[in-house]
Amino acid sequence: MPTSAFDDLADQLARALTGTHAHAWTDFDEAVRAELRWGRSVPPVPTRFPGDPDRRPTAVETAVALCGPDGRAREAALSFAHGLPELLPLVVVRCADWAGPVRERARSVLRAELPGLPPEAFGDLLAVALLIAGRLRGDAARELLAGSLREGPASRVTALLGHGDRRVRRLAHRIGVERGLLSPSWLAETAATDPDVVVQDLCANAVLAAVRDAADGAVLGPLLRSRKGRVRAAGVTGLRRAGRAAEAEPFLYDRSAMVRACARWVLRQAGTDPLPLYRAACAAGTGVPDDAPYGLAECGERAVDVPVLWVLTGHERARVRAGAVAGLRRFDAARVEPLVPLLDDGSARVVREVVTALLPWAGRLPADGLLRRATTAPAPHVRGGALRLLTEAGGAPAREAVRALLDDPDPKLRARARRAWGEAPSSARDVPKVRSGWGR
Repeated sequence: MPTSAFDDLADQLARALTGTHAHAWTDFDEAVRAELRWGRSVPPVPTRFPGDPDRRPTAVETAVALCGPDGRAREAALSFAHGLPELLPLVVVRCADWAGPVRERARSVLRAELPGLPPEAFGDLLAVALLIAGRLRGDAARELLAGSLREGPASRVTALLGHGDRRVRRLAHRIGVERGLLSPSWLAETAATDPDVVVQDLCANAVLAAVRDAADGAVLGPLLRSRKGRVRAAGVTGLRRAGRAAEAEPFLYDRSAMVRACARWVLRQAGTDPLPLYRAACAAGTGVPDDAPYGLAECGERAVDVPVLWVLTGHERARVRAGAVAGLRRFDAARVEPLVPLLDDGSARVVREVVTALLPWAGRLPADGLLRRATTAPAPHVRGGALRLLTEAGGAPAREAVRALLDDPDPKLRARARRAWGEAPSSARDVPKVRSGWGR
């Protein structure tokens, strides 16, 4: 192999050794194949040296031989991996080798090395194994390493719960739950705080399985306080098993639709109809919970509850107004005339809901009023809402609004107008047709 190419591979190997991503090892394997492709370069580094039988190949030479196109060289190079634990990630890659003898030898080497591996090194190998698991014959290394986690010491599992590779962390949590190594309180805290939704679900479901009665219900606290809706929903569901169904009532007004649905289910299972509770909450004047209108629309009756929602479109708090508009849309009860004035609402949340409700009638809205809002309204969210309705309707008013907003002081609105405009035309004759679906 040319010296420069060998040096490049040595640099790439060094990056793999000091890196934290499993992809570095598969990238190195592919780079060696590219350098040693048949007919393009000299054969790979030999693993035997006839003139110096005591010489062993260096780590770089071994790594190159492990990845080369010669199956016999790859198999022979595996003999030297016993003394080079830092190259075990390449042994994992060879466990999926197309050549049967290489696969078997690699799996034997890996099996022999596993017992003495420290947790961090084990986690790095597992990351590579999980990465290549989707390849043909790639599941053998994954099963070998996962089996070691399932049958090995508990400390090996717990050490990987905070590993940097997401796939490793997920598997460690799954096996930790299967083996009963994680306490319900620890699982609840992890479900409430972990950023990975898969880990959240694993831990939250394990907590629910551990709750048998009111005595176990204390572990639900972190779930119920979580900022993540899917975790709060799990906590609300657990209230029924803990015999605390009445505590689900405040969650009828949660900002998450999933949480609200779980709260309604828990209350119904306990014999409480949530609809009267929603109606009472929405009639509470200034005390209406912010998201009560959403819940009322999700389980209410059109003839009875639509008038209540229309009243709430004038509520003093923006979240209540926005929820009322969304509820009207859910009931298919939105009307153009009462909603158009809300396009000037001071809350961007309300205007977004109003625009969404009016989109089906965009072509029948007064174009002059929308154009005035799009070009002269002081609030960017009002200009943006009017622009969206105009572009949905299309035509000359839409083109005029887009042209007027090309230099809007609001950067987001300016970017939207320029996307609708396309390649900035040099004159009015070059104005492109505004796409009718823009802004959705």
